[in-house]
Parts: sequence; structure tokens; C-alpha cells
Amino acid sequence: MIKIDFHTHTYFSYDSLMRPEKILHFAQKKGLTHIVINDHNTINGGLECKGIESKYNINVIIGSEIKTDIGDVTGIFLKEEIKQGPYLEVIQQIKNQNGLCILNHPFVGHNLSGLNFNAFDFIEGYNGRCNEEQNRKAVELAKTNNKPIIAGSDAHIYHEIGNNYSEFENLETLFSPLNHVYKKSHNFYKVYSQLIKGYKKKDFGLISKVLIGAPKKIILNK
Repeated sequence: MIKIDFHTHTYFSYDSLMRPEKILHFAQKKGLTHIVINDHNTINGGLECKGIESKYNINVIIGSEIKTDIGDVTGIFLKEEIKQGPYLEVIQQIKNQNGLCILNHPFVGHNLSGLNFNAFDFIEGYNGRCNEEQNRKAVELAKTNNKPIIAGSDAHIYHEIGNNYSEFENLETLFSPLNHVYKKSHNFYKVYSQLIKGYKKKDFGLISKVLIGAPKKIILNK
């Protein structure tokens, strides 16, 4: 049996500082066999992790979380960079590489009106940074559209890695998951990654906004 966390980010993403060596170290400790590295709009993090996977006995799947007109779309098993654009064009670029497409966290930051769900291979039903209601609706969406469900931690911080994953017999059975493990990330991690985003983008307005709302967000953890 294999265990795959389908959603993690490295320092190549604008809201993470995680380094490849430490990511794979944590993945190994959590008992993962595979990990998807899907940085925002680049495969560079996946390529870097792939280059050291044998050292940690972890299989790295190269991916990217690409900005489109309907929200982020994830491609996995990528070999080349994907250009941002309309979601159907992005999906076609992924397919041209024999990649697979994931509609990640569909009820966060997405416009689902008129969406062609048949264009996607999977729907992320369990995302560690989504709340239970958002994940419940995502699971229902997948079932309604007869799409396999996958789980991802959406890790931007090391301790989130491997909190969410899907189990399969092997890579050939990705369309028939056996089980999903879900654990919600604490809002502290979300606040921290937003501060990283503000720092990297030199957006001091975002930093101020995050700091003002942080105490309530962390204490309530909803």
C-alpha cells in the first residue's frame, strides 16, 4: 500500500519557506511513501525535491498549483512548466504532458458556475486548511460528478506535512483510493504563511491586516 500527500509547497511558493531536504525528512517521519510538490505556478520545487528523493526513500510527484480564471488548478506528473490562463487551456497543457488534473479545495477561491467537471481527473475532498463544511461539500461534489477523491495537507509549514493523505494499492490504482486521512491544520499555520506571503511580496498592508485579525483567528481556530 502507498500513502500520498497530494498538496505541499516549498520555498518556491510565495507563501512558504519550506526547504526540500526538510520536507522529505518530515514526509519520511510521517510514514508517507509519496508526496506531491505543487508550488504556485512553478514546478521548480518539485524538481528540486525529486533530485534528492532517494536519500529519504520518498517518491516525489512533480506538480504545480496554477492560477486560472476559475481558481487554482493542480497538475501532477509534470515535466515542464505550465503557463497561467483559462482553466481549460491550463488543463490541456497538463494533458499534453500526460499529466493528471486536480480541482483543489473547490469551495475556497473558486468559481464553480458552469465548470466542466469532466475535464478534471480528481477532486480534492480533504484539504488540511479547509474546515469540515468546506471538505464535506467538496466530497459531495466529487461524488455527484463521479470523480475520485484525494486528500492533501496543503502544507506550507513543516508540521502540516502528512497530516492529510490518501491510500492506494499502488500508483496504477490512483482512480480507486482505499482510504483518506484528514486532520485540520491549526489556524496559526495559516496566519504564519500569510505573514510569509506579505514579507516575500513586501505587502505591508497584508501583514498589518493579518496581524490585526490573528488573535481571533488563532483562538477560535475555525
